[in-house]
Formats: sequence, structure tokens, C-alpha cells
Amino acid sequence: MFAVASKSGSLAPFFSATSQCVASQARSTIVATQHVAEKVIVPPPQKLMTNESLGRLLPKGPLTAVSGVQGKSFVRFAHTDINVPDFSEYKRPQGTPENYTTPKAFSYMVVGGSGVATAYIAKSLVTQFVSSMSASADVLALAKIEVKLADIPEGKNVTFKWRGKPLFIRHRTQEEIENEVNVDVSSLRDPEHDSARAKIPEWLVIIGVCTHLGCVPISNSGDYGGYYCPCHGSHYDASGRIRKGPAPLNLEVPIHEFQDDIVVVG
Repeated sequence: MFAVASKSGSLAPFFSATSQCVASQARSTIVATQHVAEKVIVPPPQKLMTNESLGRLLPKGPLTAVSGVQGKSFVRFAHTDINVPDFSEYKRPQGTPENYTTPKAFSYMVVGGSGVATAYIAKSLVTQFVSSMSASADVLALAKIEVKLADIPEGKNVTFKWRGKPLFIRHRTQEEIENEVNVDVSSLRDPEHDSARAKIPEWLVIIGVCTHLGCVPISNSGDYGGYYCPCHGSHYDASGRIRKGPAPLNLEVPIHEFQDDIVVVG
């Protein structure tokens, strides 16, 4: 038995062979063969056609060309050398019909449902916010008051509570009406005619709060037979107009409306 190993100097990286020969009468000699590995071909890297990569191909700095004697002129480049991006990834696969569209019913349903839910939630939030700013139930209940006029005798003043303030309703006599109508308006501190304060001459509706410091005047008192504030001596006539004392303004007339034999204040 003997072995032979052969090696080539310059071709050593590519192949090597070893032969063994064994003397035997039963079997023939086995000859070794050379085995060369196949060359692996690696594809070249694909160029990325993006905005950034294409931007790098653009020329930098001012582009000028010299012509004539110390003269400069601008150079305009043609658009034939611009690389076009590859949109193959976004194109329809080959063999697909032109009228083929991707099913979008589910996407539309999700978007539409989200929009409806968002609108409903926004509506609920806005409604709740506006409702929180409105008046409460007890305040709304006191917003208006109805008074039956038949229960107030002539020449009397009845006090009611409205929005936390005293409300005076006076059933005036014919003499009181004539006296107040004949008053010279120009002589009043807060000029106002009686007809502008009493919608119906027989009925006067005013708020019983003195315009000086907020006291409550006494009805059927004072120098003018109307209202008198004992705190600082303000005198009002039967129309609620200031006639004497420190009060600067007439007694306030609230918004009211007469409906048959009922007056609605508020």
C-alpha cells in the first residue's frame, strides 16, 4: 500500500487531490478524481431610487459656463438624463385584469363606523357641557311667577318673593293714577312717565329694592304716599319714582305680562 498526495502551488486555493493505491488481486485500483467547487454568482446590489438618493445625483453649486471674453452664461440641463424611480412594487401584478380593484368594503366600514362613533361622542360631550352651564331646576322654577290680580284689593300693595327679591304689586286707585300722570317729568331726578312704568294704569309691578343701598321700602308710606325707605330716608311716589332722598334711580320695573286676570312676571 502506498499513498500519493499532489499539490499545485498557484492553483492550491481552488483544488487539491489525494490518491491512494492499494494492491489487491480481488479488486482493481481506485483512481481518485479532482472535484472543483462551482462559482457562486452574487447579484449586484439594487440601487434605491428614493428622493434622497436621487437628490445626491443633482449637481451642487452654481452652474455656469464661460463664453467669450471673461463672460458667463447660465447652462440649462436637459431632462433626458434624470433617472426615473422604479414603481414596480406598486404596480398591479401581471395577468391581473385592468378593472380589478382591491376589496375596500371593510376599510370603508371601519372608517365610517369610527366617524359616526366620534361624532356621537363629541355631540354627547358638547351637550353635557352646555347643560352644565344652564340654570338648575330650582332656578328655572323661580324664573317666572303668576299672580292672580283678583286677590289684591284696590289701594293695597302685596309683596311676593321672586328670584330671591321682594316683588311689589300695587292695585292703584283712580286718585293715585291721576296724581302720578300729572307729575312734571322734568322735575324728577330719574325722569320717567307713569305710562312707561305701568302697562295698565290700575296695576303697578315693581321690585321692592331701594336703589340706594338695597334696602326694602315700606309701602303706602312717605311724603308722596308711595314707598318709603327708613334706612336713609328715600321717598318714592305711587309709581315707584324717586322723589326725595339719596336714592339715585327709580324702583326697577321687571318684565311682566297681563293675561286676563293674571299677571306673569319674568
